Amino acid sequence: MNYLFVLHDPPYGTERTYNGIRWARQLLDADPANQVRVFNFADAVVSVTAGQKVPHGFYNLAKMTTALTENGGVIGNCGACMDARGMGDDQLIEGAHRSSMVELAEWTAWADQVINV
Repeated sequence: MNYLFVLHDPPYGTERTYNGIRWARQLLDADPANQVRVFNFADAVVSVTAGQKVPHGFYNLAKMTTALTENGGVIGNCGACMDARGMGDDQLIEGAHRSSMVELAEWTAWADQVINV
């Protein structure tokens, strides 16, 4: 199955993005045939900023999303949302990319299931 996760919330201060990434990773682990794509809107774009430093024992969304891409997941970041937050492409973790509404529309058509978190 093809799954598309659309995330909106910041990486910290709420657990919606954290749980969305956990869920996406579980779908990849559950069946090697599953394909997962994640599209980050609004403050969720910060989730894939490289070099995050969090308190000891706290989850790190950059590491979690890197693990997702290393296992075949694909992550697109809303380009307009990145621009609004002053984020450059060079700030993204490896495996994440600047995306667009055009790509999101293509991914939506590709997906068997769209999960809006």
